[in-house]
Amino acid sequence: MSSYHLDHLQYLETEAIHVMREVAAEFERPALLFSGGKDSICLLRLAEKAFRPSDIPMPFLNIETGHEFPELIEFRDKRAAELGDDASLHAAARSAIAALPRQQ
Repeated sequence: MSSYHLDHLQYLETEAIHVMREVAAEFERPALLFSGGKDSICLLRLAEKAFRPSDIPMPFLNIETGHEFPELIEFRDKRAAELGDDASLHAAARSAIAALPRQQ
């Protein structure tokens, strides 16, 4: 009889997938904040692993500050299209950010 063993990275991935599923089940309107950085890309991939072949039950939210590289916007839009639902991508407008109170 063989034993089931996960190495440390596999264990962390399994735990992260479990947390994503718990968040989707327990909270009313979760969202996945997406900056386009390595951490966000990793979380998006974990969400795919957690919920595929079903749709990811939370939108990914990207806040456009106006300081993004064009490649980031292109990558974001490409990933949204690959996920099959452009509506799952919500980009906050710069005007909404400008309306936020600024700290002194």
